[in-house]
Amino acid sequence: MQQKTVPVQQTAAAEPAHTANVASPTIDPEAEAKGATGGAVFRWPVRGRIVAAFGAKPNGQQNDGINIAVPEGTPVKAAEEGEVAYAGNELKGYGNLILVRHPNGFVTAYAHASELLVKRGDKVKRGQVIAKSGRTGAISSPQLHFEIRKGSKPVDPTPYLGA
Repeated sequence: MQQKTVPVQQTAAAEPAHTANVASPTIDPEAEAKGATGGAVFRWPVRGRIVAAFGAKPNGQQNDGINIAVPEGTPVKAAEEGEVAYAGNELKGYGNLILVRHPNGFVTAYAHASELLVKRGDKVKRGQVIAKSGRTGAISSPQLHFEIRKGSKPVDPTPYLGA
């Protein structure tokens, strides 16, 4: 019986170097290829420690995404290919924000950037650097606020991000 060879997407070489203070999830290429949801799969936009999870907060507010602590200036990568629907700082609390609309009906949001590297209408590829992390908006330490929306409804990003 002949064994099938299955190509495996390599992600480690494209990832930034990790620092000792930043937790980095281990990537299983097979899990990333399938995704925990069995459906849409997105790549992590940055590697870091989640400092605020999706969902209700003790103060009664809601976090519509996750906040990932990273050093200021860390490259922020597009979670999937798509078109930039918004790039600016007009939405209160988000600082410099990018919204990318994806062909599968999802929208990803990347907030608190120190620098935006794309503009509205730009086509982006999965893994393309679209911003540099920062501390703009209503935060006090450098981080990325990352959201995934199915249509206009926010969903917990973690099941869509693979391992």
